[in-house]
Amino acid sequence: VQLVESGGGLVQAGGSLRLSCAASGIIFRVTTMGWYRQAPGKERELVATIRSDIRTYYTDSVKDRFTISRDNAKNTVYLEMNNLKPEDTAMYSCAAITGPVYWGQGTQVTVSS
Repeated sequence: VQLVESGGGLVQAGGSLRLSCAASGIIFRVTTMGWYRQAPGKERELVATIRSDIRTYYTDSVKDRFTISRDNAKNTVYLEMNNLKPEDTAMYSCAAITGPVYWGQGTQVTVSS
């Protein structure tokens, strides 16, 4: 299983970024995918998930700002992040939530005030 994230970077508060995660080695269309983040000195936090039936979940702090989506034809999951805040600064990782959980290497998102 391989998960490769991209799209992170440095952005000013109020800005936007779109993260992508390309998956291989799994039956993507039936797999629940998620985005997690971990800030320095903090525990890893679940940000959003999307099931195979497109049902989504968001942690409260990102509702109405972030959107998770998937393209089964491309085996890719996305995280559209709008109105970014400094507290969104973290390493963002993609996860394939099967029996075991598979992780990508992460992409850094830094939001300056």
